[in-house]
Amino acid sequence: MIVIGAAIIGAIVGAMTAKKRHGNRKDIAQYAAGYGMAFLILGMFATVIIDRMTA
Repeated sequence: MIVIGAAIIGAIVGAMTAKKRHGNRKDIAQYAAGYGMAFLILGMFATVIIDRMTA
């Protein structure tokens, strides 16, 4: 669940960043995808760390 939530939050942050920089529709999609993937990776690391701490 952390991974999915992080990916969604990343996509929202990326889209808002591109919109603030006055990007067109393709820019917004690219930023959303990039930020979504970056946050997804961070969410995977967080999941592994939390799992290792509890086991």
